[in-house]
Amino acid sequence: MSRIHDALRKAQEERATVLQTADRAESIPSADETLEGSAVATAVLGEPATREGSEVLTVQALEARCPQSTWNPEPGSALFADPQDRTLGTEEFRSLRSRLYQIREREKQPLQTVLVASAIAGEGKTFVAVNLARAIVQQRGRRVLLIDTDLRLSRMHTFLGASLDPGISEYLRGETDMFSVLQRGTQEGLFFIGGGKTASNPAELIGCGRLKPLIRRLAPLFDWIILDSPPSVPLTDASLLAEISDGVVMVVKAGETPYDIAQKGCQQFRDKHLLGVVLNRVAPAASYSAYYYSADGRG
Repeated sequence: MSRIHDALRKAQEERATVLQTADRAESIPSADETLEGSAVATAVLGEPATREGSEVLTVQALEARCPQSTWNPEPGSALFADPQDRTLGTEEFRSLRSRLYQIREREKQPLQTVLVASAIAGEGKTFVAVNLARAIVQQRGRRVLLIDTDLRLSRMHTFLGASLDPGISEYLRGETDMFSVLQRGTQEGLFFIGGGKTASNPAELIGCGRLKPLIRRLAPLFDWIILDSPPSVPLTDASLLAEISDGVVMVVKAGETPYDIAQKGCQQFRDKHLLGVVLNRVAPAASYSAYYYSADGRG
C-alpha cells in the first residue's frame, strides 16, 4: 500500500509541475502579441511603430533609415507633379481616393492593403496604382507604401523613376532585409519597394510566407499599402496576392479588353473583397475626363 501511495503522490506532484509550467507559458506574450501591443500603444501616442527583429520602428526611424532620393518618373506617367495639378485625370484619381476612404469608413473589416489588378497585360494597372498613391499623399500627413509584386515583369520603378533592385524578390528569397529594399522619393509620404530582379519562380516566392509578415510589420506606419500585381487571368500570382490583401481594385482598358475576359478577371476576385472597377483610357468625348470608375460595384 505504501508503494501505491508513493506512486500516487509522485504523479500528483508531476501534474502540479506541468500545470505551473503551462501557467507561466500562458503569461508570457508571444512575439506577435508583443509587436501588436507596442504598435497599438505607440499609435495612441501619435507615433505609429512596428518592430524589425528586436528594433522598434517609428516613422522617424523609418525616414532616417530611408533617406530621400531623386526619382525621375517616366514621361507622361507623373500626374500630381504639382499640388495644384488639375490636368486630365487628376480629379478622377482624387475621386477614387475619396471613394476608397468612404468604403473604409463603412466597412466593418479593415481596409488598408489594396491590390490593383487587371485581367490581362497592358490595361494600365501600374499607372493607376502609382497615381492613386500620389493622389493620397497629396493630403497632408498621409503615407503610402507602393510594392511592385509583379515579379514576372516589374515596371513600377519606371513610372516612379526609382531603382528596380534590390526589391521584393530579393527580400522574399532572404537575400536582403527590409531597410535595403525600402525607397523614398522627394514626394512627401510616398515609399516604394521595387520588384527586384526577375524571379524564375514568382508564384512560389509570393507564397513563401515572408510577404504577409512584412506587410503586417509595416502596416502601422502607413495609411495605405498598394500592391501592383501581374495579370490575373493567365497567372495565379494575383490570386495569391489577393489572399493577403484587404481588397482588390480591377483595372479594365476601355474599348479593348474583351467583355468575357474582363468578367472572368472580376469573377476571380468575387470572394476576395472586390472593391470596384476602374475603366481606363475612356475617350474624353465619352466622359468629362480620361477615367470613369464604379467603386464597390456602384456607379
